[in-house]
Amino acid sequence: MKALTWHGKRDVRVEDVPDPSIKEPTDAIIKVTTAAICGSDLHLYEVLGPFMGEGDILGHETMGVVEEVGAEVTQIRPGERVVIPFNISCGHCHLCRMELYAQCETTQVREHGTGAALFGYTKLYGQVPGGQAEYLRVPQAQFGPVTVPEGPPDERFLYLSDVLPTSWQAVQYADLPEGGSLTVFGLGPIGQMSARIAKHRGHRVIGVDGVPERLEMARRHGVEVLDARDLDVPDKIRDLTGGRGTDSVIDAVGMEAHGSPVAKFGHAVTGLLPDMVAAPLMRTAGVDRLAALNQAIDTVRRCGTISVVGVYGGMADPMPMLKMFDKGVTLRMGQAHVRRWIPHLMPLVLDDSDPLGVMDLATHRLPLAEAPHGYEIFQKKRDGAIKVLLKP
Repeated sequence: MKALTWHGKRDVRVEDVPDPSIKEPTDAIIKVTTAAICGSDLHLYEVLGPFMGEGDILGHETMGVVEEVGAEVTQIRPGERVVIPFNISCGHCHLCRMELYAQCETTQVREHGTGAALFGYTKLYGQVPGGQAEYLRVPQAQFGPVTVPEGPPDERFLYLSDVLPTSWQAVQYADLPEGGSLTVFGLGPIGQMSARIAKHRGHRVIGVDGVPERLEMARRHGVEVLDARDLDVPDKIRDLTGGRGTDSVIDAVGMEAHGSPVAKFGHAVTGLLPDMVAAPLMRTAGVDRLAALNQAIDTVRRCGTISVVGVYGGMADPMPMLKMFDKGVTLRMGQAHVRRWIPHLMPLVLDDSDPLGVMDLATHRLPLAEAPHGYEIFQKKRDGAIKVLLKP
């Protein structure tokens, strides 16, 4: 089969690889109909190379048609249309019973002390082959795959794999009061959907980014927007909120924020080091670019909540603890517990009125063969790229 494989920093290739097969009775094989490039994939493309292996298959936002199932898989059948959550969870362990699926005890990667295994995402999370391919082996298929109806296009359901549950959890973790106010830093796909979900739930939302196409997309969906290039964002938001700041803030940017020149240099240096040196450095050093998180801390009102959904990778990043303690800030974060939020989201994606605007997110739809181009334009924010879909 054809699959997108990793070969080094900014070097991904579509190659012939062996077809996946059933290895465990809880496996399924999915014929992929659509996969997406996620902002988290760009971290593999740029920063997290020390934890990758040459030839690793990328991708964790996937849907398709069931091709084959193992003997213990009864909840899905060949021919059914399914979305695949990006985290691999068993559904029956202690933490899964608590609906903390991103920390599944069955698939935790204990070798590295990390949570549930993820599709297409580094040795730290199990090095499980991903879904930017013609076929995908799905472990724990007795629980993970989400069946969706025939008829509507893939775009109606694909984002249930990651974008929508991650955004829903980001808003849930923001702990907004009724009719409260929210700032969203970063208007990539997660920031866009976080803003739309918060608006749908009756909150005032201010979105912050420096990319004109992202600002315009958010504006189309009724979000107040601020151009991060033009002003002191925390000061401006205090001006807009009676001097307080918003009740909550979502950081949907993460480790590669602009405005962190020292950490940017650290990223560049780390990326040039041999893997055997760079990997332990990233495990013990502060290598993230924290501009967005620092602005979130400055922006949130006293005793407000910051929900961190952007991915961070350093272990010793400096935090402004004095300011956080003085303001009484609550900080929540973590990988999305995808299956936990599906019952909340499914009625919205099934609604033909499209209340979350899922049909207005993808900007590029490319054949799998053009995936390297998709990564390049998404990473460099060229050609208006906000969300790139791949069709095997």
